[in-house]
Amino acid sequence: MKPKKSPPDTETQAQILARLRRDAEIRLTGYRERALALFPHVCASCGREFSGKRLKELTVHHKDHNHENNPPDGSNWELLCIYCHDHEHEKYKLTGYVDGAAPVEKPKGSSIANPFENLDNLLKDKSTDQTPEQQS
Repeated sequence: MKPKKSPPDTETQAQILARLRRDAEIRLTGYRERALALFPHVCASCGREFSGKRLKELTVHHKDHNHENNPPDGSNWELLCIYCHDHEHEKYKLTGYVDGAAPVEKPKGSSIANPFENLDNLLKDKSTDQTPEQQS
């Protein structure tokens, strides 16, 4: 069992309290807090309401997928639950891969590797390598 530490002195306590207050003010000016103040606490996709402890399950989605674009009026944001937010990003990532369409430009800086990234081109190359008899 660890020995109990003595509480910090008065000056250290004051510094900790000041730091906590400053951090709280910074959070209040962050885009998540601004979005929660602007919009009803409802997922824009599935319509579920969030309050109390469950409010942490509501996320701010940037409509243009640019986290640096945070206009004061919130026009680039929508509140989504964590499930709908994940689904939205999967849709965006896979846009254009349906029905053999060419993929649209992907978001820059994606850290997730996609093993099927070049599949369309590989399949096209394979189909042009075959003779007409093999293609039928």
